[in-house]
Amino acid sequence: MRRRSFLAGLVTVVATPLVAEAQRAGKVPRVGMLMPVSPAAASSNIEEFRRGLAERGYSEGQNIALESRFADGRIEPLADLAAELVRLNVDVIVTWGTPAAHAAKRATQTIPIVMAAVAEPVATGLVASLARPGGNLTGVSFPLEMSGKHLELLKEIVPQLSRVALLWNPDNQVAAFMLREVQRAAGTMAIQLQPLAVRDPREFDVAFMAIARERAGALIVENEFLFITHRTRILDLVAKSRLPAAYGRREWAEAGGLMSHGPSFRDSFRRAAGYVDKILKGAKPGDLPVEQPDKYELTINLKTAKALGLTIPPSLRLRANQVIE
Repeated sequence: MRRRSFLAGLVTVVATPLVAEAQRAGKVPRVGMLMPVSPAAASSNIEEFRRGLAERGYSEGQNIALESRFADGRIEPLADLAAELVRLNVDVIVTWGTPAAHAAKRATQTIPIVMAAVAEPVATGLVASLARPGGNLTGVSFPLEMSGKHLELLKEIVPQLSRVALLWNPDNQVAAFMLREVQRAAGTMAIQLQPLAVRDPREFDVAFMAIARERAGALIVENEFLFITHRTRILDLVAKSRLPAAYGRREWAEAGGLMSHGPSFRDSFRRAAGYVDKILKGAKPGDLPVEQPDKYELTINLKTAKALGLTIPPSLRLRANQVIE
């Protein structure tokens, strides 16, 4: 009985989290959040990250602290923001998106980095492999082959569709990968694609004039932080153009967009909290495999469909995770 009690006590000591050790030393671990969007655009994901931390026993302001930095949809400030988090000597940096992950990686090779949601981390040189990332990065990634799915969904709603416009930002490292995937899908479906490069919010009006001039029958707005930050403006232009449009996050459909399909970024941030927990307990990020999402969300806004005079096929409605009446 004494031996069993001793072993139980030994296990407790061995399993004591580094965060608890840090607290006993008077130090609360700090997590840097490097967000490429505005505070408003990042709020739902950061809140989900907080929930993930709470599930693991962390409470902000008590046994963990968050230091958040926001680039407001622009890539240029990310390097300085990442350097600022490094100067603060945070214990872990959590990033969203490929540009932010690269900025953090250039800023430090020692502070662990958790990628909450990133595309093509191997192809863009962030990690050596998904199974054994190596270095100081790990986290959650998603495959870009899903980009072509938007064309399939639009074709289901508008069977006669022959020309589709695509908003993309060439300054984003993964934009070229995404564009190739959509072009491949368009070729398979005999759809003419109209890519429109947008690097600055002042270019939105020009892009939509080009869409009207070329008479595109639908629009795809891919996951891009510049677009997420200026979501209200884009949705207004789409509504005025009366275009069926597909987006990469459900927040777009909830805000009035016709349809969204993509990985659940909120779920990715919740899973990122699990990585942070493991790292604070002593795990090395390079030994933690990069995960891919097992949850994709299809959201359809029937109110918008009705305003556009579109009928959503019953089979598509049945596949939707969320239908907005």
